[in-house]
Amino acid sequence: MNRLVVDLEDRRPIWAMPRWAVDELREALPEDWDLYVARGVVDGSGDGRSEPSPDVLEAVAQARVYIGFGIPAAILRAGADTLQWVHSGAAGVGGSLHETMLASPVRFTNSAGIHGPPMAETVIGMLLHFARGLDFAVSAQHRGEWDDGPFLDAETPVRELASMTIGILGYGGIGREVARRAERLGARVIGLKRSVGATVEESGAVAVWHGDEGLSRLLTESDALVLAVPDTPATRGLMDESRIRALRKGSILVNVARGRIVDEDALIEALKDGHLRGAGLDVFHTEPLPSGHPLWSLPNVLITPHTSAVTRQFWRREMDLIIGNLERFLVGATLSNEVDRQRGY
Repeated sequence: MNRLVVDLEDRRPIWAMPRWAVDELREALPEDWDLYVARGVVDGSGDGRSEPSPDVLEAVAQARVYIGFGIPAAILRAGADTLQWVHSGAAGVGGSLHETMLASPVRFTNSAGIHGPPMAETVIGMLLHFARGLDFAVSAQHRGEWDDGPFLDAETPVRELASMTIGILGYGGIGREVARRAERLGARVIGLKRSVGATVEESGAVAVWHGDEGLSRLLTESDALVLAVPDTPATRGLMDESRIRALRKGSILVNVARGRIVDEDALIEALKDGHLRGAGLDVFHTEPLPSGHPLWSLPNVLITPHTSAVTRQFWRREMDLIIGNLERFLVGATLSNEVDRQRGY
């Protein structure tokens, strides 16, 4: 049967598929295709955390395409005889790299890059928060004090982005969006991305490096480091104590990737002893961040509750991706955002 199953009724209203998007998808399907839209609420947080309902599994058993949050093993087992393409509304697939997925012949795509613009704006906001001393202003406001001391001190950390080198660890879709905005504010931008064999390349005005040597240069030359790498076995724990300490004293760390990339204990110590000027954190090892966690009480930490990608513009970009890929799928063409199972993204 030519069936497409959609399972995107997220528990969070901003991420639930709107009616107009369902209508667009229905219009894009050929007349001999059936569209099954699941109405059960799912949890699309992280890379997708819900197990599919019995109704969805029954529908998938006769489907060629499944669109949901994540790539559940149960979906692949239910659709073993018919499924040909699975799309995840999440940007990463780190939580979906299970044995069933790795062994499946199904084509997989994700939503990498769709979240880039809002996440990049969040990054710029976090950088400005510390570069312009807004953390000092917020603290003084909460105390009800007119305190210009931190701003006027001869050694003030308050500065302009145009005086800074901003390093981007993970120069992919999100990293490039950050770079565009940072460059327009006058910052020097350097980046690191995974590549085999190459050592240095130029991407416009951005120096993009590769490998261990490139990572070492990125850490030692950055006044601010933005983490935008996918969650894979190779990136978990990447920012350990030694790499955090390799950053320049007074650097800013921003993490909008995944919490497991950073050694949180080492990060806390570097924030406490002043090695780091501050940290803007959208992701954590444990989410929600537990009450009483040391990060809550550090004055040089800015916390957002894994919301850096939130925007009302998400569904327009997501539908452009889905419908474009549907057209490619129907003619057997290469799909955009196809997942490399070996690399994990």
